[in-house]
Amino acid sequence: MKEFFEENERTAPATDARKYVEVGPLDTKSGGRLPSVKVAYETWGELSPARDNAMLICHAVSGDSHAIGWWGKLIGPGKAIDTDRYFVIGNNLLGGCQGSTGPSSLAEDGQPYGSRFPIITIEDMVEVQYRLVQALGIHGLHAVIGGSMGCFLALEWARRQPLPVRKVFASAGCPRSNAMHIGFHETARQAILRDPQWRGGDYLPHKQPADGLAVARMIGHLTYLSPAAFETKFGRRMVETKEHSTCSLPVFQVESYLKHQGEGFTKRFDANSFLSISRAMDQYDVPHLKGAKSEFLFASFTSDWMYPPALSEELHQMALAAGCRSRHVIADLPFGHDSFLLDGEIQARALSEFLSNRSK
Repeated sequence: MKEFFEENERTAPATDARKYVEVGPLDTKSGGRLPSVKVAYETWGELSPARDNAMLICHAVSGDSHAIGWWGKLIGPGKAIDTDRYFVIGNNLLGGCQGSTGPSSLAEDGQPYGSRFPIITIEDMVEVQYRLVQALGIHGLHAVIGGSMGCFLALEWARRQPLPVRKVFASAGCPRSNAMHIGFHETARQAILRDPQWRGGDYLPHKQPADGLAVARMIGHLTYLSPAAFETKFGRRMVETKEHSTCSLPVFQVESYLKHQGEGFTKRFDANSFLSISRAMDQYDVPHLKGAKSEFLFASFTSDWMYPPALSEELHQMALAAGCRSRHVIADLPFGHDSFLLDGEIQARALSEFLSNRSK
């Protein structure tokens, strides 16, 4: 079980290599305003003299700027996203809690935004990313890459083209959250909202609604793996522990796993950020890719019951209808939605070939 924990978790950085840039005030799509926005980011590799080898990595709901840690199967020297060849940018999204402006950031009065943080959208997040890329002196991207929710950001880059984007890779994505996705997200949000420590969103930093946030993460993990993966990894096996039972009876391994994931999440994430980002994800919708000028690669996984291949196929057909070159790779892997993080072979081969081909 320990090996599964290790392969299914992000690799934290040995040292904090985050950098920060202020990108000015932001008027959000919802009508809110942030007087100043800070972005936390990290980079790997060197920007070429022509400044044409930069790529942006877009993270999922709980991700951060340390892309080489949470997507280590794809990013690094000699890997598909080769940091010896490309200048790779990872950033913590607007609304996050790992250095970029979010609900836990201090407002002008010196207090956390909390419930005062405005409603944000995927479009707002991309606007902030665009300003970051501009601040780095980059005027075009070789690629924008995202997995899970990160696909929404990559697609929005292709749709808006605030800067030229040669290629877009979207793994385990969809054109919009469907009713089931929204239902899971809302159930997770309700776990937070019903925690006594919620206090309308204006909780103290050291007294966040940790119990609700832990349950929200547990709900998320139920969607990340396939039923077959749960059965293979856990089945009905038991573990000895006193943590779940007043009578010290053994508990199921899957119970221990979910508790482990929930508690660990509360140590690195903020409840308000979860609410803000998940709502932005639910609101986003890609009706078409008209106007996009990028080349696309979509990857999906047969065991991903939350984001099955049919949803990536819909995006692939949108790209073709828009006159763009596009390819859809379907990987037959048993890990469920987390396949996009765990697969370092099938999607890696397709991605390496896609990025190396400079025909467009």
